[in-house]
Amino acid sequence: MSPADPGADDGRLLDALVIGAGPTGLACGIELKKRGLETALVDQGCVVNSLYSYPTNLVFFTTPELLEIGDLPMTSMGEKPVRAEALKYYRRAAAHYRLDIRSYQRVTAVEGRQGDFLVESRSPDGRVRFHRARTVVAATGFYDIPVLLGVPGEDLPKVHHYYKEAHPFFGLNVAVVGGANSAVIAALDLVRSGARVTLIHRGPEIDPKVKYWLRPDMLNRIRDGAIGARFGTRVTAIRGDEIDLATPEGPVTLPNDVVLALTGYSPDFPFLESIGVGIDHEAGRPRLDPGTYETGRPGLFLAGVVVAGVHTSEIFIENGRFHGAAIAEAIAQRLAG
Repeated sequence: MSPADPGADDGRLLDALVIGAGPTGLACGIELKKRGLETALVDQGCVVNSLYSYPTNLVFFTTPELLEIGDLPMTSMGEKPVRAEALKYYRRAAAHYRLDIRSYQRVTAVEGRQGDFLVESRSPDGRVRFHRARTVVAATGFYDIPVLLGVPGEDLPKVHHYYKEAHPFFGLNVAVVGGANSAVIAALDLVRSGARVTLIHRGPEIDPKVKYWLRPDMLNRIRDGAIGARFGTRVTAIRGDEIDLATPEGPVTLPNDVVLALTGYSPDFPFLESIGVGIDHEAGRPRLDPGTYETGRPGLFLAGVVVAGVHTSEIFIENGRFHGAAIAEAIAQRLAG
């Protein structure tokens, strides 16, 4: 590929290109700009696209100051911020620092080498753009690839791997598959909005790490029969109006209109490998320098939850946001030398 091709950018050689405009990507962009480095961010969706995809009424599990980036204070009406407040905050941060964000551009290739990378991206209508940069930071998160059930019928339109809000499911038989926070939040929201909910979880109970204010509410709803619960159970097949289960008592078929398979997400290892990131598949982690977050491909860095690979519970916004300073400092020193 060549920047002289149709659809190419203006050919400017940036100091850094950040792949991903989530909270960590924004933090990286801000730290790079603070050091006087010309930087752009490319994202396949909108700014903080993963947060935008969260449930409409989501309440974060943390306090506002732990979501802050770029030394900008975050405030909220309650003790914990809600989704709308977080979206507004990160928009404000991006605008305050005048970040060059190129939205709705899916990166498809990273060619070249340190000092002159050529990054290809595609818009939803198929148009190709090119971005030149001395260094590249991949802050791609892990929310784009759901962990699949791997059963017949999972490709039916009634199966969803993301949950937004309860209203469309009023009066329907909804199976929520999973036992962690996302599944519990969805089940509680759905039952309060008039859906008939069955929680299906392969474990013996809901995850012990479910947030302390959600756990008793969920247990009470199960106890009073408002939410059906099938523990030690897995889905074996999905059909138009039924779902088959393997339970401790044997096979069971339930009437079903909707399946919410909230079984987790994983980083895009194939994409990372395609751009030159080495993956330790046995450990489930990318190979990188733990101090600078530089990968084995010189000039290519990783930031945020993707650093932890499949161990997604290790890195959140609260600690991933600090990767930006370490990476920006390493890049600044590299380019100054």
